Amino acid sequence: MARTPSNMLPLGTTAPDFELLDTISDNKLSLKEIKGNKGTVVMFICNHCPFVVHVNPEITRLAGEYQDKGIGFIAISSNDVENYPQDAPHLMKEKAKEEGYPFPYLYDETQRVAKAYDAACTPDFYLFDADLKLVYRGQLDNSRPGNGLPLTGEDLRKAMDALLTGTAIDPEQKPSLGCNIKWK
Repeated sequence: MARTPSNMLPLGTTAPDFELLDTISDNKLSLKEIKGNKGTVVMFICNHCPFVVHVNPEITRLAGEYQDKGIGFIAISSNDVENYPQDAPHLMKEKAKEEGYPFPYLYDETQRVAKAYDAACTPDFYLFDADLKLVYRGQLDNSRPGNGLPLTGEDLRKAMDALLTGTAIDPEQKPSLGCNIKWK
């Protein structure tokens, strides 16, 4: 499996707007409609990447914990489904049900949204404040498939906690690591 790091979009960047198909509800949803009132996590994931499969339990747990605190969670898959049919929208819907995702799982067919976010890998995590300004981008935690470290969500969790309490978020952030986005 390829080990691609995130590109680390500059902190302070405004979240690029989008309207994409939510594979769970079969409705088009925009960022403005589904953002959280205190912050928003945008994550680029897919069905088949071993790095995403590894973190699925923790992202579901974090969303369950933080959505009630005002943090919105949005998952987006931008992979080329022609060459990676396991990431097709109907299978995204199945994966969301299987994992119990409590957040929308959007399909970025044109890959424009991934490019706007400078996303590079799955998983790739971005945390925006209430004004949709980027305050964190990088890894969920230090756990990777096969490295024996437990999933804790520590890095993203610390950033969300700091955002919610109004304390400074450490600008020294580690890139996420995963499979490259499957570009057309």
